[in-house]
Formats: sequence, structure tokens, C-alpha cells
Amino acid sequence: MGTHMKTTIDISDGLLRQAKDIARREGTTVRALVESGLRAVIKERRTQPTFTLREASFGGRGLTSEFRHARWNEIRDAAYEDQGT
Repeated sequence: MGTHMKTTIDISDGLLRQAKDIARREGTTVRALVESGLRAVIKERRTQPTFTLREASFGGRGLTSEFRHARWNEIRDAAYEDQGT
């Protein structure tokens, strides 16, 4: 058995009541239920695939010379200037 760290968590009254009822019925402890729940969440998150942004580049030549050294707000303003803002 590994080492244990004592900690405090805030749980809603209703959720704690339900956990105590389950622990009593199953002959276990709230601590064991919390650890079991955390293990399940950690396992689920580890098995979920990580997000990978798909390649969305196209074969252009970059910014036109007009915008080559422009700041983002200048590029954005030019892109939306005919939008009627």
C-alpha cells in the first residue's frame, strides 16, 4: 500500500449524503469511494485521444507585400473594412 496524503475537499451536502449511504450499503468508506472515482476519471482521461490540429495550410506565398510587416490589428481591420462595422 502506498503513502497517503491527508487533504480536505468541499463536497455538496447532497452528494456527501449519497456517498455516505452508498458507503454504508456497500460496507466501505467515503474515502474509498472518492479514490475509486478519481481513479476512474484519471483512467478515462488517459485513454482519451489527445487533440491534434489537422494540417490546414495551403500552398500560398504568405502575406502580400502590403501586409508583410503589418501588425495583426492592421491585417484584421483590412479584412473586415467592408463589413460595415
